[in-house]
Amino acid sequence: MDETEFWELVDEAREAAEGDPEEQADLLVDRLAQLDPDSVLDFARHFESRYNRAYRWDLWGAAWVLLDGASDDAFDFFRCWLIGQGRDVFEGAVHDPDALADLLGDFDEEIDGDGEELGYAADEAYEQLTGVVAPDLGIAPAPPEPEGTPLDFENEGLLAERYPRLWQRFRG
Repeated sequence: MDETEFWELVDEAREAAEGDPEEQADLLVDRLAQLDPDSVLDFARHFESRYNRAYRWDLWGAAWVLLDGASDDAFDFFRCWLIGQGRDVFEGAVHDPDALADLLGDFDEEIDGDGEELGYAADEAYEQLTGVVAPDLGIAPAPPEPEGTPLDFENEGLLAERYPRLWQRFRG
């Protein structure tokens, strides 16, 4: 499975789920379970590499503004959700986290920003196909600390300055 196929699966599931991350995860499991186990592992590698790539302080700050706070777990689930938004949103956010203010359409605080179940989709599909837990993916783990310079998330003035568009749209 190449990168284009990975993003097509993500997009198809999101569109069919009408943006609901839990429904998107269920649809993704169903779709992945129709593939061979090696393709499911390829999908998992693509997902995990993007998940690790998004482990950055500047994205965590954007998540903090967007979600009005983001614990370690909330940021983990946010990164899964961000991948679930598709290539354009993901790449745009990685390039410029404040751009999320423009990249995101409607944002429902009840369901958006938390894609925990998306992070498990490939594992669930693999287990359905094989009856066993997915093996190690053989990719480098995320660094112990996020990439970049730590931010003081409690400093609202700093956050408003660093993420002016997000701040205005979601906190202003």
